[in-house]
Formats: sequence, structure tokens, C-alpha cells
Amino acid sequence: MEAFTMLRSLLVSIDRANVDTDAILPKQFMKSIRRTGFGANLFDEWRYLDKGDPGKAASLREPNLNFPLNQTRYSGAQIMLARENFGCGSSREHAVWALRDFGIRALIAPSFADIFYGNCLKNGLLPIVLPAPDVDILFAGVSRMPGFGATVDLQRQVVAPDGRDEMSFSIDPARKKRLLEGLDDIGITLQHADRIRDFENRRRLTEPWLF
Repeated sequence: MEAFTMLRSLLVSIDRANVDTDAILPKQFMKSIRRTGFGANLFDEWRYLDKGDPGKAASLREPNLNFPLNQTRYSGAQIMLARENFGCGSSREHAVWALRDFGIRALIAPSFADIFYGNCLKNGLLPIVLPAPDVDILFAGVSRMPGFGATVDLQRQVVAPDGRDEMSFSIDPARKKRLLEGLDDIGITLQHADRIRDFENRRRLTEPWLF
């Protein structure tokens, strides 16, 4: 998993509450467990004016030019701003994979659905919970100022928006450490590889019939 330490980026905003995982990645595109290739269908029903089918090239489809992800002013943005309860609905991890595949590294919202929040942290995507008034300030900045961005410093646990005071956020210390070190569940397990190997070797001696 790619480590997360500090990120400087434009902000792109999705000004809707209760955005569910089926909106983030519609179910018909969940055709793989490879974690890649989903970015083209992120927010598919909102990004395109035609109906999307698996295997249909994005270049052949008609984009919705009113949707932020299709607007050049947000090109390359890696921080997404959202409203409350982002990521609600089903528990599909594919929604997070689509965000990461598109290039999103951090999300800022007043609240996230619990399972979605956990899935983000397992995939190197930092979900930042800020008070609603702070989120309103960021939305106003995005609306009024093309090129509005921010720096996210995970070590210090602050968001520093352009021309505004820093905003502090909280995160579980264990989850913070995992992000800083780029450790997913497999990476955490592999830290104990020697002990696991020793256990298996002892087991071969004491319970050889299992092997």
C-alpha cells in the first residue's frame, strides 16, 4: 500500500449529502478483484450522459460537462470535498478502489459511513472528518476561487487551505501509523513473518499428519 504522509492538491467538490457506494461505483462495474481499472466508471451515472456498460470505452461516451470531475479546472485534483454521510449504502470496497484508481488520495467531509471509512484506510485513502462549518468554508473556497487547494499533513493532523487558517482533524493512532508506513492488513501480517514461519515449522514436528 502506498504510504500517506503529506499531500498538496487542488480540491474537487461533490456537493451532495448521503452519496452512497452505488453512486460512487455502480454495481455493474464490479467485475474484478484487482483493485485497478475502476477509475473510468467512478460516479458513472453522474459523469456521463449515456448509459454505461462494462467494457464500453470511456472515450466513446458522452460526458456530463456540468459534473465537477469532467471540468478542466479540477484536473489532477487528489483531494475530494463532500457532504455528510459520504460512502453510505453497501459495503463494497470497489467504491474505494475506484476513487484511488481515479487518483483521489484524501476525502474531506463532516462524516463518513463506518464501513466505507474503514475501507478507505485499508487502501491508503485518507478520510478526514472536519466540523460542518469548516467544510462549508472549504466549499466556499472551491466555488469562489478556481485553483483552490490545500495541503494535508497527516503527521500533524491538519488541513491547510489556501489563504485560510489550518484545520485540525482526529484519527486513531494505530490507523495513522499504518497510513504513514504504508501498511495494509497484509503488510501488518508480514511484519510477523518470522514468528509465523517458526509456528508452522513447530507444527510440522508436533502434528505431521496435517501436512
